Amino acid sequence: MRIHFIAIGGSIMHNLAINLAEQGHQVTGSDDQIVEPSKSHLLAAGLLPKELGWFPEKLNEDIDAVILGMHAEVNNPELLRAKELAVKIYSFPEFVFEQSVDKIRVVIAGTYGKTTITSMVMHVLKKLGKSFDYLVGAQLEGFDDLLQLNPENKLIIIEGDEYFASSVDRQSKFLMYKPNIALISGVEWDHFKMLISEQDYYKQFEDFVRTIVPKGTLIYNKDDKRTRDVVEHTMDNKINRHGYKLPEYTINKGVTYVHVGQENIPLKIFGKHNLSNIAGAFTVCEWVGVKRDEFYAAIQDFKSSIRYLEFVASQNGSVVYQDFAHTPSKLRSSIHAVKEQFPNQALVTVIELNTYDSLDHQFIEQYANSMNESDFAVVFVNISLIKEKNISLGNFTESLTVAFNHPSFRVITQLSDLEVFLEDFKSNGYNLLFMSSNNNNGVNMSSFADKFLRNF
Repeated sequence: MRIHFIAIGGSIMHNLAINLAEQGHQVTGSDDQIVEPSKSHLLAAGLLPKELGWFPEKLNEDIDAVILGMHAEVNNPELLRAKELAVKIYSFPEFVFEQSVDKIRVVIAGTYGKTTITSMVMHVLKKLGKSFDYLVGAQLEGFDDLLQLNPENKLIIIEGDEYFASSVDRQSKFLMYKPNIALISGVEWDHFKMLISEQDYYKQFEDFVRTIVPKGTLIYNKDDKRTRDVVEHTMDNKINRHGYKLPEYTINKGVTYVHVGQENIPLKIFGKHNLSNIAGAFTVCEWVGVKRDEFYAAIQDFKSSIRYLEFVASQNGSVVYQDFAHTPSKLRSSIHAVKEQFPNQALVTVIELNTYDSLDHQFIEQYANSMNESDFAVVFVNISLIKEKNISLGNFTESLTVAFNHPSFRVITQLSDLEVFLEDFKSNGYNLLFMSSNNNNGVNMSSFADKFLRNF
């Protein structure tokens, strides 16, 4: 096939383009901005466009298909040209489905947990020597690419998200895949981050359940009320339903053991979210033919998906972890997980809040008492990112202090001040948890860990 990519520089888009070229398809593409690592990957594959921009003349009657990325707007000149030519236009999830129509499609969805469960499933299958295709949204340890499509493979593992497929297709991506096996890890609406109403957000997951093929299987987190609601609202579907829940576990000398029958299986990860995710991953693997003993032998050395209670460094008995906090409940649960894992160590928690969200009193009020289980609480807001210059720093700090209501609390508004705080803090007897609702803007976690640990 001759396939043209509009917005080839996207993270998934450039991986798909390279994969299709490796299969022998003729691939071209355009974009008005291509950054690393996409640029280097496309250059190495011989697919980097010679010029940035949109060039309708690249499309002619010989093109068999166009794949449209999210970055391309509805008035994109190449998109308009493709419509004139009546070329088949795909979003990338639509194209992935077409390439996987004869495979067993496993789609893992949820507001949170889907990346971790997907990475657990892929880790186990790879360790057991199973062949499979995959599509994920973030770089996972042990996998070089975000996507693999091989016509010979009979199984594909897909991390399915609920966001729009493309600028011309406002369906959720996960509605495209029509899974044989689907998992929902949890459903949580956040009115500060969601672009649609709470009712519409939950309906997306109900619609997702209805895309499961007849006699297919829904695996769901029974511990999550909203997920149970989704299941109850879709009982008309003739599919299998298999709920999972938090397994029994113990912690001994900083190691978490999950109870499996009469055995206690040691893990390299910890925290109730991770343990719940293991239960979900096991259920998926069980449905694709993995035996229980095989799964738990393989999962023991699983470390973490990116930035989920991810180990950074340790020294003199103190440990540094980083994590992603997208809700106050996630902040609470991660603090609890570290305190539960290391009950004899005090904890310093630093959360980096989105700069503009932190100016919204309604947003901040959600975080009331959310850090109370931590022994020392720090809120970092990079005030230099705020363009407005008329903000009262005193009032800003006071509002955060009142909202969080923590006895050992500090607000830090400059990256340099955060570095000084970590350098001066006596880490003896303390662990550090750094959480962010952003992308760690300007934060070098290795450097931060070093500053914290060396002042023993």
